[in-house]
Amino acid sequence: MSSLFHGVGVAIVTPFNTDHTIDFDGFGRVINHVSEGGVRYIVLQGTTGESPTVTKTEKAQLLDYLKANNPKQLPIVYGVGGNVTSEVVSGMKAIDFQGVDAILSVCPYYNKPGKRGVIEHFTRIADASPVPVILYNIPFRTGINMSADTIVELAQHPNIIGVKEASCVIEQCMEIARDKPDDFLLISGDDVQGVPIISIGGVGVMSVVANAFPAKFTAMIDAALQGDFKTASHELGHFLRIDPLLYEEGNPVGIKNILSIMGLILPEVRLPLMRASDDLGERQRAVLQQDRLLELVA
Repeated sequence: MSSLFHGVGVAIVTPFNTDHTIDFDGFGRVINHVSEGGVRYIVLQGTTGESPTVTKTEKAQLLDYLKANNPKQLPIVYGVGGNVTSEVVSGMKAIDFQGVDAILSVCPYYNKPGKRGVIEHFTRIADASPVPVILYNIPFRTGINMSADTIVELAQHPNIIGVKEASCVIEQCMEIARDKPDDFLLISGDDVQGVPIISIGGVGVMSVVANAFPAKFTAMIDAALQGDFKTASHELGHFLRIDPLLYEEGNPVGIKNILSIMGLILPEVRLPLMRASDDLGERQRAVLQQDRLLELVA
């Protein structure tokens, strides 16, 4: 099971029409694009999927659509998290887990629980989940950082198989890699840290930029997984300048704008996010051309 999540998983966007209803045709185009680009699995309704502003009904519709329109039958990781433990656990009863290979569950946000609370939260989720659980540590958004000790302790649970690590603290990732069980997955939650994290024992990346450049990004990560860090490091250079422009005005504003440049979807996002400014779009185009990424979207 855990080997399903080696390599690149794309944190797929949720396209919207101009009236901000879900653009399922655009969703299908993105699914086909990333599938043809060679990503290993699809992460649905994570941060990049704008999960905070997508309703429960819409989440179910997106999951049903992906199951029915998954040309390469890629594994599916479904975002199931929140900051009210009882609601997360009870909410899972309404999810059709047929065809879902794992859930991605974010560290509870805003409440700022201590270590004991975090461990109990995820223990209850893992006990209730009919599929394996991947933890999601992203302190920039949640307000707390799950320590390496906390993650390693949770890794002992038989239904918790990995962590998406987006702390961007490489020393913490090294501690997790040192102390985790052998089969526990250390997955980068940051695109540009993917290669360094693989070098210390990581197994891949849940990626934002792979929405736009799946083949190039997957080739880079595959090179790192094969131990060819010279090639991987060289390819990483192509993404260093575009990466901050994906998040400058909020995620997924930047990546949706690039997908719009590519003609795959509209750049629409739901409030309180706003579509990319003209200034950001111009700077993105300049970097895409400078780093020879524009030829991939021409």
